[in-house]
Amino acid sequence: MKRVEPEVFLIARPAVDYDEMSRYLKAVSGQAWLSRSEDGDREPVGSRATADLLEFAGRLCYRSWEPGLNPNVRRVRANQDDYLRNLLKQAHGSVLEHANFTFVLHNVSRVLTHELVRHRAGTAVSQESMRFVRLTELPFPFPEWAEGDEELMARSAEFLEESERFQQWLSEHFDLDSDDRDFGYRKHRTSFMRRFAPDGVATGLVWTANVRAIRHVLEARTAPGAEEEIRLVFDKVGRVMRAEAPALFGDFEVRDGAWVPGWSKV
Repeated sequence: MKRVEPEVFLIARPAVDYDEMSRYLKAVSGQAWLSRSEDGDREPVGSRATADLLEFAGRLCYRSWEPGLNPNVRRVRANQDDYLRNLLKQAHGSVLEHANFTFVLHNVSRVLTHELVRHRAGTAVSQESMRFVRLTELPFPFPEWAEGDEELMARSAEFLEESERFQQWLSEHFDLDSDDRDFGYRKHRTSFMRRFAPDGVATGLVWTANVRAIRHVLEARTAPGAEEEIRLVFDKVGRVMRAEAPALFGDFEVRDGAWVPGWSKV
């Protein structure tokens, strides 16, 4: 048995092609918006690109690059943070779907993954497959309160070590390491072996979600009644996103571990 702790890695974020964005803005006489927001340090990938992308999408909806382009728009918000906060306040959530972030959730249990895959809208999931990946040990995340219970940990270790020995016995029984066994045979037997692994065994997945979906999952899965491991993991996701996109996640307050948004269900 190997005791592990869930980890979160942000591995991809939105990117913007500013040349093409500028070309479009010139076509609709909105180039003043991009010039106004330039600060000489624009990068095509990162938090600034995320904010620009979402502001761009929002302004396109109302042709609000500057006053007068749409006769109904007589004034516009010049400050980007104010503009994005107003999107949240007005629940203009569809705009948030244009910005996607990709995380690796590492050393999380299948208890967590079974909960997470229920959130399908605006997400993509690629999970490590125990049909293909043979278990040679059982990495296992324990909550902090469990680690403080000596008898519980001793009995848990005994159970998991016996489960590991059974996995090893199955591997030997099926002769999986023999050069005579082709991949199809190994895959078939490995798929059978995973049935004896507990749901709590650690695994990993790539999870991509847009800002709207992340806000929803963050609120739902850190609530007091949520499963404790997913609360832990999404607290980490929330902290990453608040640093990455403060204008889009700065309205959240953390209350006893729950991330409570200023504007819910955007």
